[in-house]
Amino acid sequence: DYVVVKMIPDNRLPPRHLHSVRTGKTFAVVKWESPYDSPDQDMLYAVAVKDLVRKTDKIYKVKTRNSTVEYTIKKLEPGGKYHVIVQLGNMSKESSMKINTVPLSAPDALKIITENDHILLFWKSLALKESNFNESRGYEIHMFDSLMNITAYLGNTTENFFKVSNLKIGHNYSFTVQARCLYSGQMCGEPATLLYDELGTGEDSSAARSGRSTDVAAIVVPVLFLLLVTLGIGFVLLYMRHRRLQNSFTAFANSHYSSRLGSAIFSSGDDLGDEDDEAPMITGFSDDVPMVIA
Repeated sequence: DYVVVKMIPDNRLPPRHLHSVRTGKTFAVVKWESPYDSPDQDMLYAVAVKDLVRKTDKIYKVKTRNSTVEYTIKKLEPGGKYHVIVQLGNMSKESSMKINTVPLSAPDALKIITENDHILLFWKSLALKESNFNESRGYEIHMFDSLMNITAYLGNTTENFFKVSNLKIGHNYSFTVQARCLYSGQMCGEPATLLYDELGTGEDSSAARSGRSTDVAAIVVPVLFLLLVTLGIGFVLLYMRHRRLQNSFTAFANSHYSSRLGSAIFSSGDDLGDEDDEAPMITGFSDDVPMVIA
């Protein structure tokens, strides 16, 4: 013998297994199951989202007959903290959980440039990769002195650089740059950190490398310049010598030019020797031979 028993659904039970599936910068996907299996009618859920930073509340309504419900909460803020409460619309028992959205990314390409009595921090604009970041929000800069074990807040700026002065020789510093924290420091961006190892030289590792490259450039550039000047002078001298040889040859050719033949005539050494042999020998004049001048 057997009997079929149909349990009466209890709408006063809370939703089951409420948890977060995925969290982004401005959204969160939450999931839960109905208070009992296989509901035979649509069930109305109330999803309350409490902003723990701003102290504000929002309520969303979800109507479905599915046993498993997945819902996306939108229009959240990066780095925010929220308390999510899910219950049936008849104000039954509730299920709750806390979620934290993903904060803004850290600024890229943080670097240090060393000057005479101060350093400059440079970084790329966060707005280049974060559509939710406005430059008017700005950045805040912190410094940690490892020797003194002290962290100091240096200030904030809306620019992409920051000047730091009054650094002590022999101290090691760590600088962090992040999107400015909102609401009493409860909503911040991820920090970008850079170590400045002074060690009495006033340079960090990156600055030292740039300094060494600058010294090498200071030696190589003048040498290359002198080589170029020397090559230029050599080309000028060769050109002037070529011009002189060309002019000399032209003058020589013009002096042997025959207008009758229309060409220059050059005699070989043999011809000159033959002419000298055939020419009569000129002898001296005798004292008793009178000289007649016509």
